[in-house]
Amino acid sequence: MAINRNRKNQHPNALHWRFYVAMLVLFSVFGTLLARVAYIQVVAPERLQMEGDRRSLRSAQTDVQRGMIVDRNGRELAVSVPVQTVWVDPQRLHQQGGLENKERWLALAEVFRTNVDDLLARVDDPSKRFVYLERKVTPAVAEYVRQLDIPGVYLKTESRRFYPAGEIAAHVVGVTDIDSRGIEGLEAVYDEVLTGTPGERVYRKDAQGRVVEEIRAVAAQQPQQLTLSIDQRLQSLAYAELKKAVRYHQATSGSAVIIDVKTGELLAMVNSPSFNPNNRNDLQPHRLRNRAITDAYEPGSTVKPLAVITALDNNHVQASDSVDTSPGWLRIGGRRVSDPRNYGKLSIAEVLQHSSNVGVTKLALGVGIDKLIQTYFDVGFGNDTGIGMLGESFGVLTNRRRWSDLDIATLSYGYGLQVTTLQLAQMYSIIGNGGVRRPLSIQRLEGPGAGEQVIDRETARQVLLMLENVVEEGTAKSAQVPGYRVAGKTGTSRKAVVGGYGDDYVTLFAGIAPVSDPRIAVVVTVNEPQGDDYHGGDVAAPVFAEIVGDAMRLLNIPPDNLSDKAVRVAGLAAVDAKPTGRQGGAND
Repeated sequence: MAINRNRKNQHPNALHWRFYVAMLVLFSVFGTLLARVAYIQVVAPERLQMEGDRRSLRSAQTDVQRGMIVDRNGRELAVSVPVQTVWVDPQRLHQQGGLENKERWLALAEVFRTNVDDLLARVDDPSKRFVYLERKVTPAVAEYVRQLDIPGVYLKTESRRFYPAGEIAAHVVGVTDIDSRGIEGLEAVYDEVLTGTPGERVYRKDAQGRVVEEIRAVAAQQPQQLTLSIDQRLQSLAYAELKKAVRYHQATSGSAVIIDVKTGELLAMVNSPSFNPNNRNDLQPHRLRNRAITDAYEPGSTVKPLAVITALDNNHVQASDSVDTSPGWLRIGGRRVSDPRNYGKLSIAEVLQHSSNVGVTKLALGVGIDKLIQTYFDVGFGNDTGIGMLGESFGVLTNRRRWSDLDIATLSYGYGLQVTTLQLAQMYSIIGNGGVRRPLSIQRLEGPGAGEQVIDRETARQVLLMLENVVEEGTAKSAQVPGYRVAGKTGTSRKAVVGGYGDDYVTLFAGIAPVSDPRIAVVVTVNEPQGDDYHGGDVAAPVFAEIVGDAMRLLNIPPDNLSDKAVRVAGLAAVDAKPTGRQGGAND
C-alpha cells in the first residue's frame, strides 16, 4: 500500500514536466515564426519583394528615334530609320530543339557571312537568355530570318543612322556607333541634344495577366532637331570641285571652306579624301580627320594683307604711298629675303599684286612686331574660331619676348606660324565684313550676332580693293569669275621637315566675292600636289573660281561686273569684253 501511495504522489510531477516541455516547444515554434516574420517584414524584405515583382511587375518602353540633322534649307543630312536586329534566347533554343536542323543554321551563317561553327558556339550555353546574332540587318535579311523560323531566334526593332549626303558632308556631320551614340563630328558634339529620353510605363499584373495596378508612367522626351548653317547645295559643289582637283594634281589631300561674310555662318566645309558613313567596312582611320579644322599649315602669301593692314591701321603708310623694293632682295640676319625679280618702287596695292616679299618685309619691320602680332591675334590666329567642333586646332602663333628681324620678315609673308583652312577663311571674312570679326557658327542663325571691330573699316575696304587688283592684274588671274568682281590672294608654302624645308608644297587661295557687296569668303587648300604645277595660282585658284561661280548662281547674287565678256543681260552679250585669264596664273 505504501508503494501505490508513492506512485500516486509522483504522477502530478510527470504531468507538470510534460506540460512545461510542450509549452516550451510551442513558444519556441511561435517565437521562431515571429522572428522569421519580423526578419522578412522588417529586417530584410527586399528579396521577397524582388521575387514578387519579378512575377507581377512589368515595364514597357516607348522608343525614341535619334533627332535629325538638317541643313539650313531643311535637307536631311542625318536621319534614323527602323531596322531589325536578330537575337536568340539560348535557353528556349535548347528546350524547343532549335539546334536540330543544321541546314537552317548553315543558311543563317551564309546570310550573315560568318562561320557556322562560330555562330553555334555563341548559343551553346543554355543558361543564357539573350544573345545578339546580327545587329541592324537589311529588310531582306530580316525577312529571310523570319522565313527560316528557327525556334528561339527572334527579331527586334532598332534604329539605324542613315546619311543621305554620304561622303559629301561626312566630316561635318560625323557618325554614330552601332548603339546610336555619336562618336565623330557633330553627332558627338550634340549627342545629348539628339538622343532624347525614352518613355516608360511600369504596371503590375495578376496571375491571369490582367493589369491590377499602374505604378508609374514617364512620358518620352523627344530629341531636338539640329539645323546647321551648312547649305547642302554649296557643300556638294565644293566637294565635287575639290575632289576633282585633288585627283587631277595627285595631291595627298585638300580642304575647302565657305563662310557667310555678314553672319559668320559656315556654309560649306569639305575635305578630300572623305569616307562613306553609310558603309564603314573598309574605313581607314586617316579619312575620318576633318582636315579643314585639324591640319595647320604655314599659310605663305595669303597672310601678306595683314602686314599691309597693320601698316595702314597704325598710320605707318598711306594707301597712296610706295615702297622701294630695289634691288629685289634684302640681307637680314645673314639670310636673304628676295623677290622673283627687281620690281623697283611699288605702290602698297602693287606690293600685294606682285606678292613682294621685300615689300611686306619692309612694312612689317617699319611697324614693329608688337603691332603686327596683335593684328594676327585680332583676326583669330592662335585661337579657336568659335565653331565648337571636335578636334579643332588653334594653329601655331607664339608671342615670344624677342624677335629677330628675320623672324619678323618671315612672319610677314606667312612662315613661322601655322593656321588652319578655317582660320584663314575667318581672316578673309573679317576683311570682307568691313573689319568686323564675328564668332563662326555651325548652326543656322536668325541674324548676325555681336561683332567686334578689329580692323578699321576704311582700311578693310582699301585692302579689299587691293586684293581685287591681285585677281585682275596680279598673281591670281585664274581666280577670276565671269560677271563678278573677286578679291583674293594666292599662297604657296613649302612644308617643314626636320632640319628645314622639304620639296613638298601646300597651295592655297583665299578670296572674297562679290567685291561690291561681299557675301562669301572662300579658302581652298591643296596639300602636296604633284607635278610641275604646285603654285596657288595654278592649283587652288581655279578651284576657287569654279566654287564661287556656282555659288553666286545658287545664292541668286546678281553680277556686279557687267563688262565681263562672259555675262549676258536679257539675252544680249555685254560689250567691251575683258579677258578672264582663266588659262593660267602667275606664281606667288
